[in-house]
Amino acid sequence: MPPSPDRIRATAEAYLVRTPGEQHLLAPLFTALAGPQDPSHRKTFPAHVTCSAIVLDAADRVLHIHHNATGKYLAPGGHIEPGDQDLVRAALRELFEEAGIPDHAVAPLAGFETVPLDIDVHDIDANSAKEEPAHQHVDFRFAFRLTAQRTVTLQTEEVSGYDWRPLKETASPTVRAKLALL
Repeated sequence: MPPSPDRIRATAEAYLVRTPGEQHLLAPLFTALAGPQDPSHRKTFPAHVTCSAIVLDAADRVLHIHHNATGKYLAPGGHIEPGDQDLVRAALRELFEEAGIPDHAVAPLAGFETVPLDIDVHDIDANSAKEEPAHQHVDFRFAFRLTAQRTVTLQTEEVSGYDWRPLKETASPTVRAKLALL
């Protein structure tokens, strides 16, 4: 069963304890949590929750995956599925599905075991093929350290490339800034 709205709210509130200046950025999340629909469901509009895995290797490089849908290099991540027990497990499932890295090959960064490093709200264009209006993703980004050398194995239906980027070249400016503080 996917995480409940109460569990999502508790995770977001724990994040805001660390980053109180971001309260206004998470307004779409709290609006979705107050609504009647499940904010973890991919068809909840105008906003729903997604999860990503920020993975650092031994050289502090950050894994980026080329997502076919956006054409961008981003952290491995995506929608919550019915079998995801919590937000962290959703991020780890997406990491395995997109990059072939199993959960036992990574460990959460100390202090970030259950709290995301970053939460990002970004716009998604309408997609008539999927019958989706323009909406927003509220992406809970959990940080992990690769604990063993792993080969990235791509799921070619959704992704088509990967790159290990130095910290200063991390695609997300907010993730880059937060990792630099650690």
